[in-house]
Amino acid sequence: MTFMPHGKHFIAGQWTSSDGTFQSDPAQGAPHTFCAGTVAQVDLACQAAEEAFWSFGYASRETRAAFLNAIADEIEARADAITEIGMAETGLPKARLQGERGRTVGQLRLFATHILDGAYLDKRHDGALPDRQPLPRPDLKMVQRPIGPVAVFGASNFPLAFSTAGGDTASALAAGCPVVVRGHPAHPGTGEIVAEAISAALKSCALHPGVFSFIQGPGHEIGQALVQHPLITAVGFTGSLRGGRALFDLCAQRPVPIPFFGELGSINPVFLLPAALHNRSDEIARGWAASLTMGAGQFCTNPGLVLVLEGAEADTFVETARQALETTESQTMLADGIADAFQSGAHRIAAVPDIRKLVGAACENRAAAPYLFETSGDTWLANKELWHEVFGPLGIVVRVKNTAQLLEIARHLEGQLTCTLQMEADDTDLAKMLMPVLERKAGRVLANGFPTGVEVADAMVHGGPYPASTNFGATSVGTLAIRRFLRPVSYQNLSADLLPTDWAD
Repeated sequence: MTFMPHGKHFIAGQWTSSDGTFQSDPAQGAPHTFCAGTVAQVDLACQAAEEAFWSFGYASRETRAAFLNAIADEIEARADAITEIGMAETGLPKARLQGERGRTVGQLRLFATHILDGAYLDKRHDGALPDRQPLPRPDLKMVQRPIGPVAVFGASNFPLAFSTAGGDTASALAAGCPVVVRGHPAHPGTGEIVAEAISAALKSCALHPGVFSFIQGPGHEIGQALVQHPLITAVGFTGSLRGGRALFDLCAQRPVPIPFFGELGSINPVFLLPAALHNRSDEIARGWAASLTMGAGQFCTNPGLVLVLEGAEADTFVETARQALETTESQTMLADGIADAFQSGAHRIAAVPDIRKLVGAACENRAAAPYLFETSGDTWLANKELWHEVFGPLGIVVRVKNTAQLLEIARHLEGQLTCTLQMEADDTDLAKMLMPVLERKAGRVLANGFPTGVEVADAMVHGGPYPASTNFGATSVGTLAIRRFLRPVSYQNLSADLLPTDWAD
């Protein structure tokens, strides 16, 4: 099945055009023309979402679960066409897109199952105590309720799992919140076909057409209009620190500020502890190089920093990693802008005094080959340029003088999505010293693995202190992500017929 994009927006149940247009920039094949959204269309989508909330926000969990499962079914029905246009637009290989589609439909079905259970509602009840002295206690019931229309920004690096029907959209719909998606211009055809799947699910489930809208376009105008629209109650975003911070500031500056759930940047440090370095240096070096270059390094959990105690065993690790990276072929990046930013980041790192480039060559167009840099702990601590993410296959090995400096660097880390311990049993005492620091720095701490690969599960946290994300108490992956779009409401002395259906279920 070949999919030919029609280039329109999906707003309030209708496929709608606009006067302005833009063209896709595919990795292969011919570009397609798409309508560029307008501020007026953003307003129409938000108005429709608000109107839909009065039914969808009060629909049963069974209705919302059926909708999530219907979206998954409709995506699977378009599987081959999604893979075909996704490969053309992004340059991602077939297996990666098939796996990402599986993750996308899997999280839709997981959220459907999760909300049917009802535990996420965190229902609480303090019964009335009319005879309590000196004052009686009223009857109090509490339950989580959906907040209203949510804006979602498609991500550049995950055209399926973090985009049109990705985790932010799925969790908002699971909570009972209508969604307005701003599709990412790096893969507009992929976004459009997934929007078609959601529109088909809307019809089959007979839901209000304003439950989901999808608007495309380059530039910043429609994104700014979306986060500033007075009917939007929260925003889900995955992207760059610069772009995310700008939108976060707009949300905070609104007359009525709203939460901005942004995942922005992380260097995901790997702490290579002494016994692990002694026993598994070559194995860890090869594994790290493979993780660093997976998907051209275009993962938010890409492990861009390794901390290792200086010495002969560190030499072995660095040499093995260098050989592995030198033999890694270049890969196509997702967009010209991402490739340009990667090269700029590599030049920025190379310009830092006392840093050595061990691997790296200029890349052409969207092709990216890995970079490997090496420096000392003193240099890393003195140069904040080394603390910031370079989105792509670029790694820095920091040779640390001693465990005291290792702890000092850990304390100077900015907020991270992940921190990794490569360790053996003999490293436990040092790991215990690091743990109080690492759990303050990251949303996920892992041992003897690599952070690329984020499980969609109940216990997953994909977030962390700023700049990893803008809300340290939230996650954008896993069932806990639904809680971002709920708020607690307490009901005092209300009769049963006035309580929400979720309380009685």
